[in-house]
Amino acid sequence: MDIKRIRAFTHGYTDKDDRLAALSYFGTFAVYFAALILGTWAATRLHWLAALPFVVVLGFASVRLYVLQHDCGHASLFSRRRWNDRAGEGLSVFTLTPYAVMRHNHNLHHAHVGNLDFREDGEVYTMTLAEWQRAGRAERLVYRIYRNPVLLLGLGGLYTYFIRYRWPRNTQAVGVAGVMAHNALVLGWFALVWALGGWAGLAVLLSSAVLAGVIGVFLVYLQHNFEDTHWDRRPELNPQIAALQGSSCLNLGHWWDIGTGNIAYHDIHHFNPRIPSYRLRKCHFALDAIAPMRRIGWAEALASFRLKLWDEEAGRLVPFPARSQERAAAA
Repeated sequence: MDIKRIRAFTHGYTDKDDRLAALSYFGTFAVYFAALILGTWAATRLHWLAALPFVVVLGFASVRLYVLQHDCGHASLFSRRRWNDRAGEGLSVFTLTPYAVMRHNHNLHHAHVGNLDFREDGEVYTMTLAEWQRAGRAERLVYRIYRNPVLLLGLGGLYTYFIRYRWPRNTQAVGVAGVMAHNALVLGWFALVWALGGWAGLAVLLSSAVLAGVIGVFLVYLQHNFEDTHWDRRPELNPQIAALQGSSCLNLGHWWDIGTGNIAYHDIHHFNPRIPSYRLRKCHFALDAIAPMRRIGWAEALASFRLKLWDEEAGRLVPFPARSQERAAAA
């Protein structure tokens, strides 16, 4: 793999276009508010089932807003850092994510991607096979529960967006006052929706937030949890290889890309985070001309939820050992 050539190629896609950025930013907000208003109207005037399509659209619009906020944290959406920071702060109430917290946590994630010696960056935690074999029953049970797809996607989204970002451990690094002010603004936004749309409006908003959380955790999990991902320990760890091979590309269809702001092309995002989200898809497919890129479809994506442990010797992610193998090893 010619890392230098790939890096030079991706630099051609790092130019910022403020017109495209503004279209993505304000266009997504337009879809967000339209879906919220129409969903509230449908739930109030028709039937709550009639509101479900709008809840889905609102959920994906919320994911897109988060991706745009994530772009702002990398200063990759608009051409000026100040514009990115103001735009990111403006998004924070609607993504339920304080901007400074998101930026701080995500920078840690980028700095330590693929590093087995640092797995406490707030992303999905992965245990090694050797650690599993040394673990006691209680630790194994907790990890099994944690990696259960139903709980991970359901409770994981609720925990991340409704709890974890409200009282982050790193508030001293990002500023307690800012986090508390953000919490107050979120409560104010919920109160405004209730005042204008009643309980139906609040139900539409909260339902979409839960859906957005599920989609978000689904993406976060698959971005680094797939069979031939890449993990290593320092000093052998090569950050560029870890970024490119330890991150996935989820090719789940063009409408999925539109709904999630192209963030599924995560390998080249980690490799070069200066690429704006509106150029990620084009860059990824253009890269095939010099380095055929690996893409994961729906079947492999869903199958990846069976993979739980990193096998350092084999260099791949593997399922839990069969119960019979565990008993044999213990004996």
